[in-house]
Amino acid sequence: MPVAKPASSESRVIAHLDMDCFYVQVEQRKQPQLRGLPTAVVQYNEWKGGGLIAVSYEARKYGVKRSMRGDEAKSVCPEIQLVQVPVARGKADLSIYRDAGSEVISILAKKGRCERASIDEVYLDLTDAAETMLAENPPESLDEMDEEALKSHVLGLDEDDTEVKERVKIWLQRSDADHNDKLLSCGALIVAELRKHVLKETEFTCSAGIAHNKMLAKLASGLNKPAQQTIVPSASVKGFLGPWPIKKMKQLGGKLGDSLQIDLGINTVGDLLQFSEQKLQERYGFNTGTWLWNIARGVNGEEVKGRILPKSHGSGKTFPGPRALRSIDTVSHWLKQLCEELSERLLADLDQNKRIAHTLTLHVSAYKSSDTDSQKSFPSKSCPLRYGTTKIQEDVLSIFHAGLREFMGTFGAKSDKNQNPGWGVTGLSVSASKIISVPQGTCSIKKFFPSQCAVSCTSSEDTNNELLHERMQFPVRDWNLDSVASIGREDNAVMHDISGLHQNEDKRKSQEDQGEATSFSLLDKATTSCSLLDQTTQTCSLLGQITDGRTLQLGREGSQSCGNIDQDEPQKFLDKEPACLAVSPAPKIWDREVKKSKPKALNQGTASILRFLKRPEQSCSPLKPEPNGTLKDTSVPTCSGGSSLQSGENQGKRERWSYDVHEIDPTIMEELPADIQEELRSWMRPLKQHQSAKRSSITSYFLPSKDSS
Repeated sequence: MPVAKPASSESRVIAHLDMDCFYVQVEQRKQPQLRGLPTAVVQYNEWKGGGLIAVSYEARKYGVKRSMRGDEAKSVCPEIQLVQVPVARGKADLSIYRDAGSEVISILAKKGRCERASIDEVYLDLTDAAETMLAENPPESLDEMDEEALKSHVLGLDEDDTEVKERVKIWLQRSDADHNDKLLSCGALIVAELRKHVLKETEFTCSAGIAHNKMLAKLASGLNKPAQQTIVPSASVKGFLGPWPIKKMKQLGGKLGDSLQIDLGINTVGDLLQFSEQKLQERYGFNTGTWLWNIARGVNGEEVKGRILPKSHGSGKTFPGPRALRSIDTVSHWLKQLCEELSERLLADLDQNKRIAHTLTLHVSAYKSSDTDSQKSFPSKSCPLRYGTTKIQEDVLSIFHAGLREFMGTFGAKSDKNQNPGWGVTGLSVSASKIISVPQGTCSIKKFFPSQCAVSCTSSEDTNNELLHERMQFPVRDWNLDSVASIGREDNAVMHDISGLHQNEDKRKSQEDQGEATSFSLLDKATTSCSLLDQTTQTCSLLGQITDGRTLQLGREGSQSCGNIDQDEPQKFLDKEPACLAVSPAPKIWDREVKKSKPKALNQGTASILRFLKRPEQSCSPLKPEPNGTLKDTSVPTCSGGSSLQSGENQGKRERWSYDVHEIDPTIMEELPADIQEELRSWMRPLKQHQSAKRSSITSYFLPSKDSS
């Protein structure tokens, strides 16, 4: 239901620009010989000449309408030129029209806040520009006025005589007009100039409506077409809206409009004026009742959103009548085609506009062969969007099967391919929504971990590749693009307090007595040797690429192990690997004395940030706190079995290293994800002397027998 929005207390100047039979103009620009001829753009199918989707004004004079088919249009106007929409993947390709619309947007957006409402219409908030003109160069000070502005239509102004332009000029230059009308005059001059600029740069004409809100501007833009503009002064609002059919008002074309007509007998906006706000609120609720009361008086508080890019991307196709899809194979074929187109548009949006979509949605129009439950519609389904054509296809097919089971029931959805399934699909549509911009200067998650190759945010291509790489690995729910540092925050198990690596003293003694070198893996207990990370989870897959396949395991003190994968072994993660995968020594980022924290239990299947801190010569030695505030490596590197690592030049003593906590940049801490911040702070807590409480053994519960000596 519509919700009332409070109107602005300040005067606004809103313009709505609508391109004139836009598809035809695009085709006429491609083929200039079509200019001035009756022309129509038809759909790609050939049934009865195809359906008309755009009709030129020359063809409309002969009675050609968009509801006609091509054959019918030719019978009405034999001279009509029918141009077919471009075809790609067996369906209409509207790319040429989208690109042409973007040309117009790029021109209009330079003058004020711009909201792209569709492929061929735009809202502009010209309030600031009009205020500036009124202060610096008001219309009444102009000796000459643009011819295009003089062709404006001013509602309430008499246009019956031949001196219309002179009357318009007088209205625009009135010195005794109120502030609102003066702003509209300035807005009319600005819009006229913009329309001329669009015509010059793109060869497209457009019509416009200028008013104090979006609702009135939208209604006015269609009053006088083509290539004209209409002004709606405040004094003319009541007369303008009064005879307007209630069903043609925005958001009143459905059930709400039907209720107004049937229950209250309202057929025009003027009829709505007879009902009080309280009466409408009692009938339709507080918000909707207030909204109805407002629109009857031309009040609309909706603001122009600063959006020149589409809110969503979609690809669809209809299969009417005998062309309905009746098998899983044919549905799968067309879904794959639609997903290919959608994937191309998503990648183009990411590359050109640095935006990422979050949600993938499938809409299906279908029917059942049996009419026992004919009113049940095919449910729309959504899921997190994963980038990559194959992944989108897989997800769409999965949610189609889920919707089909719900639509037909489990038994009805399982039909033989060679048998009539009992259903037919008449329309498929795949869309991507919840699109947000990637914050400027954002890098990959790998920026939080040291790398031998510095990750640069200055290259848009590198940034896009990294973001897309990670997006292909993680479902959308793992992303929070308000701060890339929070990527993966749902997978809280990935980051774990390093204090959990310390096991209690009794357990270590028990391991030493048994002579075992048990190793507790930071990623999983899948292996105790150094190997490729487990690729069964998306998180481990990404982290494996960050560390170049290196794993780090820590066991009891003095028996830690590490190693490297065979450098000749091919990577198994993605076809396109990022350039920077090597791990370098960790930076010195602590600004206080690093000391041990209170031991905590290590959760199985969790990992610590320690695994990302590579030590020189692949050492896995323990960190020993020094009195001067450093962490120093003191032991000899060992491999999985606990034996010393000896190979080539690495035999013997190796260079010792340490982290100096006095050279830390404190700002780094705030840039890290919350889980990592918590872990690092646990490292910096004051060192406490480990006091192992005296623990009783199970044998203490059994008293010695009296006869024992």
